[in-house]
Amino acid sequence: MKAPVITIDGASGTGKGTVSQLLANRLGWRFLDSGALYRVLALAAQKHGVALENEKALEVLGEHLDVQFIAQETANSSIILEGEDVTEAIRSEKMGNAASIVGALPAVRASLLNRQRAFRYAPGLVADGRDMGTVIFPDAELKIFLTATPEERALRRLNQLKERGINVTLLDLIEELRERDKRDQERTVAPLKPALDAVVINTDHLSIHQVVERIVWEINQKKTFPVTSGLKMIFAEVEVTEEVY
Repeated sequence: MKAPVITIDGASGTGKGTVSQLLANRLGWRFLDSGALYRVLALAAQKHGVALENEKALEVLGEHLDVQFIAQETANSSIILEGEDVTEAIRSEKMGNAASIVGALPAVRASLLNRQRAFRYAPGLVADGRDMGTVIFPDAELKIFLTATPEERALRRLNQLKERGINVTLLDLIEELRERDKRDQERTVAPLKPALDAVVINTDHLSIHQVVERIVWEINQKKTFPVTSGLKMIFAEVEVTEEVY
């Protein structure tokens, strides 16, 4: 039998990455940050002088991408590209926008499809992205789609960048998010949209803890879900003090 999957999709800044990691940690499941793969590919393209519009070259680069995700006990996974730690480098706004550009290319998405599906093995997988529930894992046991307004998402991102000493304006971030949303929603292959059977959760006025609790509630509604037993007790012990997405 295939390992169970929970997909958490949504636009940039909806909180899906943080929520997915927390959920995966508490379930003891694997975690797939599909967006990181596209960011790594964009960084690899920059490193090797490949234009973001060169679909064929990017496809080859994606098929032979030398990347490792190394789990850490006390921190997020480290991401190693060609022997170099790029965990922080891929999180820049520049790489985020570049990832959105290369992710709109059909051949690029095809080159990374099997690599993403390979993350699925026991005991289970929490997959974070934009097409996890619609394309990569259409048979997932539970599909979540997170939403939030561009203004709220930009404010969250602004606070994150300030903590890292990076100065940007709120208006610039709002405009970048709107452009990225448009590109993601209008691409011809795997556009950003909720699966027909997805649970849509608006996170505008919710903390990370509240979003996780809502997903846990959805899990417990599925009587045949493979991890239902004891789940309420496990999450009752979770203490989430970080409110920033």
